[in-house]
Amino acid sequence: MIRWLALTGALLVTLAACGPPPARPLPERAPDPPRAPFVPIEFPRDEAPHDKLTEWWYYTGHLFDADGTRYGFEFVIFQAVRGTLPVGYVAHMAVTDPARGRFWHSERSTIGSQIGRQDAIALDVAGWQLQGALGHDHIYATGEEYGLDLRLTASKPPVLHAGIGWFSYGPVGDSYYYSRTRLAVEGTLFIGTEARPVQGQAWMDHQWGDFLVLGGWDWFSIQLDDDTELMLTYTRLPDGRPGFAFGTQVATDGTAIDLAMDSVTVEPLGSWTSPHTGATYPSGWRVAVPSRQLVLELQPTMQDQELQSLSSTGIAYWEGQVEITGRRADAPIAGLGYVELVGYATARPSTATSTTPPYSAQQP
Repeated sequence: MIRWLALTGALLVTLAACGPPPARPLPERAPDPPRAPFVPIEFPRDEAPHDKLTEWWYYTGHLFDADGTRYGFEFVIFQAVRGTLPVGYVAHMAVTDPARGRFWHSERSTIGSQIGRQDAIALDVAGWQLQGALGHDHIYATGEEYGLDLRLTASKPPVLHAGIGWFSYGPVGDSYYYSRTRLAVEGTLFIGTEARPVQGQAWMDHQWGDFLVLGGWDWFSIQLDDDTELMLTYTRLPDGRPGFAFGTQVATDGTAIDLAMDSVTVEPLGSWTSPHTGATYPSGWRVAVPSRQLVLELQPTMQDQELQSLSSTGIAYWEGQVEITGRRADAPIAGLGYVELVGYATARPSTATSTTPPYSAQQP
């Protein structure tokens, strides 16, 4: 188990062990074309686990109880396939509870192949379960302070990023990637011994392929109240240099449009230094997409939404709920979203370092 966890840590986030990047301009180039023969994504076949080096199923979302109190949640399962070693799994769960000023997270891991079923997701990581197919998913995971029992139903077709849902990271390998950008959620949020009925909305990412290590990335998922969505990803290489950037705009009918990233701007508005790791993350962003007549401001509902996944991956990353305000053309618009910041810190305070955000814009 220790050997597998070490490999998993290297797989999942050696990207953070390489150290935080210096402040640099945002990358503008698109992903490289895939280098291997392309097999089109097929549903429900490709919702199930694959015999590939790296894979994850990632859910983030927003829950509301009967009183209108809002919570954020993250639930993810990572799979690592390494030759003759047992297949390994890591799961992370987090709940953002702004009303209580509480951000809680937990992690679990297990070994033993769950590859084989070809018509659905059916994963169990030490009792945390993920099941589903064709946009009907179920998450069940409980911890000491919070727990989730959620049913998620997609209202739009899956979005294939980069046009075909496949692109190259360059020297580190190729990846398949699709999202379900708007899922209706119903179920139960457990807070201590209390079971609280909730409803809400969520976002799901599924990515897999024979790829290994990046230097880090900043990822934005944006769900606007006009029933459109926006995904932006900015990657960094292991030496801190900008990698590639790509983005997808999703219309109300589910049509996906690849964005020309040289015209998209993301400006950090401030920063936050973690008391847990000493790392400094950007905090608050202004996003402009001129081709969509869109200008948005993203603000975290809590600054401290950093996961220290010491026992499973040995690193830390910021995965946070954000509130969104802005304008589309001359009309005000609002929404909710999640931002993921990877490659700024490790989970061990003795080795954490501080950095400025990886954007060229000046900080206030």
